[in-house]
Amino acid sequence: MYPDQQQPSPAPLPYDYLNQIAPQGPKKGPFSFGLRQIVLLGLGLVVLVSIAALVINVATADNKQPLERLSARLSATETIVNDSQVSLKSSKLRSLNSNLKIFMTNTNRDMVAPLKTAGINGKISASVVAKESTTELATRLEDARLNAVFDRTYAREMAYQLGTTLTLMTQIYNSTNSVSTKEFLKTAYDSLKPTQEGFAAFSTAE
Repeated sequence: MYPDQQQPSPAPLPYDYLNQIAPQGPKKGPFSFGLRQIVLLGLGLVVLVSIAALVINVATADNKQPLERLSARLSATETIVNDSQVSLKSSKLRSLNSNLKIFMTNTNRDMVAPLKTAGINGKISASVVAKESTTELATRLEDARLNAVFDRTYAREMAYQLGTTLTLMTQIYNSTNSVSTKEFLKTAYDSLKPTQEGFAAFSTAE
């Protein structure tokens, strides 16, 4: 071989030659997860469940409280109605109040089912009962009795009390999705409305 004779250049290696000869790790399947991914997925699920539970609890509370208020208001008003019957002098007011007593008895009884539908199976919460207390109303009525203006005061106060009750019934009716609760509210509203109007008419006439 002559010294100045050039040696042939080696053939170039394939582009991925080094990748081909390098040791290959085990291939992961399409649904393979590492410990970190599993932990992150678990945390994500916990957060989602917590958020969903919070939303459900808030929505449930929003549905419960108006019905609790209505129940507490009817119960408190029933006590006033029963206690006031003996103090009424007007035969018209006594008749209106007698009808109202019957309404309160029947409606408080029938309201058990809507309360259960809303998840209220026990006593109404103390905070709601306190909010719907008629202690101040009872005091005003006692003052009216002592001042010989009971009938007129009672008619005015009851017209207002029943008016707010009718408004609350309407609000619950418009917000609930329960068909049975809507039916209960419609029946109660239609029964109470004429009595409320009777008290209002008496208070303005006097």
